[in-house]
Amino acid sequence: MTFWYNVRTGQVEPDETKSAGENLMGPYETREEAQRALETAKEKTEAWDEEDREYNEWGEGEKS
Repeated sequence: MTFWYNVRTGQVEPDETKSAGENLMGPYETREEAQRALETAKEKTEAWDEEDREYNEWGEGEKS
């Protein structure tokens, strides 16, 4: 079964009764993963931001 997180309602929705549209995050394999959707997205964004900072700092070392 697949689950979705509805950012408008804050509810986890199973695939067969999920809402339509842009308010959904997912799919997730478990209800627990869907419940952590916002936390997971925040963690991934922070990691990507750090990768960007490291990349930009590395590129700055190349300039003369």
